[in-house]
Amino acid sequence: MSHDETHAAAGVAKIVRMANQIGIFFESKPHDEGVAGVAEHINKFWEPRMRRHFFEVIDTGGAGLRPLVLEAAAKVRRPSQPMSLAEVAHVDDAPSG
Repeated sequence: MSHDETHAAAGVAKIVRMANQIGIFFESKPHDEGVAGVAEHINKFWEPRMRRHFFEVIDTGGAGLRPLVLEAAAKVRRPSQPMSLAEVAHVDDAPSG
């Protein structure tokens, strides 16, 4: 495994651990309140980069995530996708003013 792959795997493990910690806290609440609480916490306190990593885990099957977190993912705001190189070039060519 390369250094980059090891670093990426550690990042995924950290996102899973953090999401599950939130899930564990909200498991003590009634189910619907717990789902909403997990989603609200991630939406309020996780920056777009963290949510992007979260959705990378979700989009590949959600391995390791607690059921409450998986259910809450449907209510988490998906961050906007980064611009492509062509889009960045187009913005750079736009007239300023």
